[in-house]
Amino acid sequence: MAAEFRVGITRDILDSRGEPSFGTAALAILDAAPRIAWEYLPAVVGAITADHAARYDALYVNLARAPAAAVARPDCRLRVVARHGVGYDSVDVPAMTRAGVVVTNTPWPMPRPVATIALTFILALAGKLMLKDRLTRTGRWDERMDHMGMGLTGRTLGVVGAGRIGRELLRMARAFDMRLLAADPYVNAVELGYIGARKVDLPTLLAEADFVVTIPLLNEETRHLMGAAQFAQMKRTAYFINVSRGPVVDENALIAALAAGAIAGAALDVFEQEPVDPVNPLLAMDNVIVTPHSLCWTDECFHNMATTGLASIVDTLSGRVPEFVVNREVLSHPRVMGWLAA
Repeated sequence: MAAEFRVGITRDILDSRGEPSFGTAALAILDAAPRIAWEYLPAVVGAITADHAARYDALYVNLARAPAAAVARPDCRLRVVARHGVGYDSVDVPAMTRAGVVVTNTPWPMPRPVATIALTFILALAGKLMLKDRLTRTGRWDERMDHMGMGLTGRTLGVVGAGRIGRELLRMARAFDMRLLAADPYVNAVELGYIGARKVDLPTLLAEADFVVTIPLLNEETRHLMGAAQFAQMKRTAYFINVSRGPVVDENALIAALAAGAIAGAALDVFEQEPVDPVNPLLAMDNVIVTPHSLCWTDECFHNMATTGLASIVDTLSGRVPEFVVNREVLSHPRVMGWLAA
């Protein structure tokens, strides 16, 4: 039987050998699905276009943006945009909803990997890992007494954004006997209490925390959530960690706070501009750890994301509601209701 549905996978998911970075096992989900043919897009693209939307019924998207223009033409056949990841700020979700395009993401594989990198940063900053690495490599062994680390017992961890990832981090941090705070207007205080954390407002968290970790979704409410006023509320001995999205932080304000010694240091897996500008002052600061928005990338993490994301495509094209739909209001769109009823 000829394939009825065409699925495109963006080429930015491939490694330097041309192999899928999530491995090949997850592709069996598409191979086993009847009436589906899939392929990689012919070239790496920065954004999905209307031509892509006219060619494919589903797109599995890694870094490429999905703007409104992609679904503006009447020949749009696209039914689902599946994000390889939990964030969907690169997708114009309202435009997709208006066009009757389902948007999915992959939240369930992410809590443990992202919480793990946040904890990795906490441990590295507390032990001054990167600084001591440099001391060892540059023959400055005798300076080690001048760079005492910070013990974690009794210290305070403040998590800004207590969704799945934030709560997982709080659970993991309990093993270090830290005080646990969370600032999130939408989280249930009783649920936080079950994992030993206390719900507070953001100013209280900033004033008390020895480590401030930001993990909210990026939206207009959280854009530049951390700015000059917020860094001024932190302890001078406190560290700032961002494993969310770069624009959650006013990067110029962070640079100024670090340069002035208003906070002790920072660790960042994300930046306002990505790839990061090589002349960004953050890259030259000894008290800052930086990684290229990929520290949580492991074979386990990527395989689980791909199996979740590709399964959402098969579900949608088979007339089933996927497990993780970002724009659930689209399910009442006449175009989508027609598929689900088919």
